[in-house]
Amino acid sequence: MRTVYLSSAYLAPVEYYAKLLAYDKVFIEQHDHYVKQTYRNRCTIAGPDGELALSIPTVKPDTLKCPLRDIRISDHGNWRHLHWNALTSSYNHTPFFEYYKDDFRPFYEKKYEFLADFNEELCRLICSLIDIQPDMERTTEYKTTFTPGEDDFRERIHPKKDCREEDPDFIARPYYQVFQERLGFLPNLSIVDLLFNMGPESLLVLQAAQKKG
Repeated sequence: MRTVYLSSAYLAPVEYYAKLLAYDKVFIEQHDHYVKQTYRNRCTIAGPDGELALSIPTVKPDTLKCPLRDIRISDHGNWRHLHWNALTSSYNHTPFFEYYKDDFRPFYEKKYEFLADFNEELCRLICSLIDIQPDMERTTEYKTTFTPGEDDFRERIHPKKDCREEDPDFIARPYYQVFQERLGFLPNLSIVDLLFNMGPESLLVLQAAQKKG
């Protein structure tokens, strides 16, 4: 029985979904202190000119040590409209955007109060589209010690960290990307990059991305 602990994440990178596939049990952390500039509220997609980071604005908490489960989404800056436009302009010409866009559009029309709820519902949608069924639940407390068979990736899957150093079991397998001729292959982008470019074959890429433990 292999268990992994992950942070909540907005349209998490390919590495994150490789973990959802590889582990028997997944705990999504709710009791960590919220930190900006992590995948909790940002993702990285491939725009026509290179990598593009999209961040969800959050309501500034009353205390510095606010647990993620209490973080609210802000309406600041018309972000839903901007994110949907960015996804559309980046992926409109991919083989599968047209096929999946109606699944994603409601997330940019409906207002969610809490970031954790928004991230979780998006994650469950993506799992169903890729056809993976992780045994996934939220944590009930913040753990600091782990037993053999439990892996802590809560801070290791991070936009500022090199996944090759943090996670030698993850292999960023190249797949078709719509801007590849111009930009080269961009590894470990948001899972939507894989999904919109590869469709049902996303599962095969995820299976090949994890070294067999």
